[in-house]
Amino acid sequence: MIDSFASRAAEWDSPEKVNMTGIFVRELLQHVELKKNWKGLEIGAGTGLVGLQVLSGINSLVFEDTSQSMLEVLKGKLTENELIEIVHGEVFDYEKQDIDLVFSCMAFHHIPDIDKTLSHLAKITTQNATIVVGDIRTEDGSFHRFEPIPHQGFDTEQLSAQFKMAGFDVLSAHTYNVLSRERIKGKMNDYEQFMLIARKC
Repeated sequence: MIDSFASRAAEWDSPEKVNMTGIFVRELLQHVELKKNWKGLEIGAGTGLVGLQVLSGINSLVFEDTSQSMLEVLKGKLTENELIEIVHGEVFDYEKQDIDLVFSCMAFHHIPDIDKTLSHLAKITTQNATIVVGDIRTEDGSFHRFEPIPHQGFDTEQLSAQFKMAGFDVLSAHTYNVLSRERIKGKMNDYEQFMLIARKC
């Protein structure tokens, strides 16, 4: 597995990313009442900018990421008192059926097969489990500077339909933030971030 984040992991926690993930967590907490007996799973956990904030409101957390370099940065933040598991690999590598909360911030557009992923989440989550996905709405490819990635953002109506087909009720799909980025020199582009919240039927 090629670690495409190896050269960026050490400097990943920039003020820009800390702010962006903080906005995501605040929005999540406004819509989801965390429970102290929950076990969570973060897809694309990276250096733990989101997960370590959410962990304080639940019992335990699985950090999943395909980048070993990013997970090494995460490990450096741990105190050894946290109830956590670290999965270096894809979400399919986690097979226990005990997850009460799944969340992901800006990682879903890197997942090649959304339907397969949602089907797997339906298998590993408990009844009434909550899924929270934060990502960008459909864009022209400039967000990743036209690099080949699986998805140039998402149409939330289509994504909601995919969640429903996988056995989830979509409770909300709303815009919660706008990222302004200079991806092309001299031109600022706005990218709408949405949050989709679903519950396992």
